[in-house]
Amino acid sequence: NVVSTQSTGYYITNNLRSSYIFIMGEWAHGLMGCFDDFGTCIIAWVLPCIPFGQNMEAVGTASSCLIGGIIFFVPLLNIICWFKTREAIREQHGIEGSLISDLFAICCCPLCALV
Repeated sequence: NVVSTQSTGYYITNNLRSSYIFIMGEWAHGLMGCFDDFGTCIIAWVLPCIPFGQNMEAVGTASSCLIGGIIFFVPLLNIICWFKTREAIREQHGIEGSLISDLFAICCCPLCALV
């Protein structure tokens, strides 16, 4: 019997015991699914500093979207912050992944990795 649903899993009970099943989160858009939200995709292609800054502000790796947007144009610092931001997003939403998967996403389709 499913007793209650949580945002990250389910409590399952039977006559003898109760257990919690954790469900991993997923990215809102897959690596090549950046066209799922066409408006965001166009913004990422025209002004990638905006979603970069928005992502950094949302997870707290930058104090504001403006600071994050400026960091986008600073070589090396932008890559480090990109990894830190993706790591923070994965931790906040329970998304499975690693530095290697982030590197793969950023190298294969950097703008898709922003969306």
